[in-house]
Amino acid sequence: MASWPPPTRPVRGLGVLLGCATALLGLLYFVLAGVALGPFLLWPLTRGGALRFLMAGVRVLTALERRRRSVFFGDRFPEHYKASDQKLLRYLAVRCWTGLLTLVVLGLLGFGAILAGLVAVRTVQAAFTWDDWLAQLLLGGGLLFLDLQGLHSLAGLDERSARECFGLSERELLQRRIDELATSRAAVVHAVDAERRRIERDLHDGMQQRLVALAMVLGRVRRGRDPGRAEALLRQAHQEAQDIVTELREVAWRIYPSALDSLGLREALGGVAERSAVPVRTEFEVAEPLPQPVETAAYFVVSESVTNAAKHSGATAVSVRVTLRAVGGAPGGPGKVLVVRVRDDGKGGADPAGSGLSGLRGRVAALDGTLRIDSPPGGPTTITAELPCGY
Repeated sequence: MASWPPPTRPVRGLGVLLGCATALLGLLYFVLAGVALGPFLLWPLTRGGALRFLMAGVRVLTALERRRRSVFFGDRFPEHYKASDQKLLRYLAVRCWTGLLTLVVLGLLGFGAILAGLVAVRTVQAAFTWDDWLAQLLLGGGLLFLDLQGLHSLAGLDERSARECFGLSERELLQRRIDELATSRAAVVHAVDAERRRIERDLHDGMQQRLVALAMVLGRVRRGRDPGRAEALLRQAHQEAQDIVTELREVAWRIYPSALDSLGLREALGGVAERSAVPVRTEFEVAEPLPQPVETAAYFVVSESVTNAAKHSGATAVSVRVTLRAVGGAPGGPGKVLVVRVRDDGKGGADPAGSGLSGLRGRVAALDGTLRIDSPPGGPTTITAELPCGY
């Protein structure tokens, strides 16, 4: 909830006075509804209908209070948030109590102002001694302080109760944030474990098998007696060593591309396009430096998406578009979000719960980003990641 623009003191004062009136209206509604609906609320067979009738009036009165907070105090509540009936009823009850208490405090303040005027008149008429005047000043000053402090506290209570009713309370926001962090942490741990298993599988099924084959070829060379045959085996061993180096470079790139640090995200994505088994068209529309965690996440989103398209979707073309978008709401001005969109013309049907895509979701969530997967049967598949750049 935010206040923009900040209202002036007279406007807020008018909102406080109007709040006293709406509190009286709410109290009158509770009294009339209690008299009219009390017997029906006590009888189980009619309780549901009576509650619906009661809540219809409560919703009207709480909507009036919400409007009062928006107009006179500049509060902005989330439109998508819908409070429960229990929360609305509790808010209206608290609002009636705070509004009536505010009315009492304002009445005492007005009565004190009248007494202060009388003291001033009697002072001009020289009817008070200095001792009497000093006693009245101390008593009146103390009562004025208590009245103003009471108004300040009641205004704060009114604001907090409105925030808890019409938007998520601070405790709910904190709990939601804790749940999001716990979920993203678990997803990151799962993604790291899955990545380690994939690296181990690549090394075991690929590199290890090639090294065994190379050792067997060199063993045949060492045991051979035919120079011509040895020459052919050496050429085979040389080719096998070159293939091992190429595959090792591929494994290293999948773990972490060094081009990200030395050349930047644009060149790293160019390397993904060059090594892809299907044609990849890349549009890179970012003209400013990006935070390193954002670059890394964007790279792996593109790399994993392109790899999945080549292996599983039967795609003949992949398009990658990377843009930087300004969004409002960041402290100090608009923030930036990196949008990465990968689209292929394959058969679709990608499983968002698969190890690769779930790992990407966890990596993106760790940066407070979002990952959307649109892959209807028959295609196409579009993977969109939005990565906040406030790091």
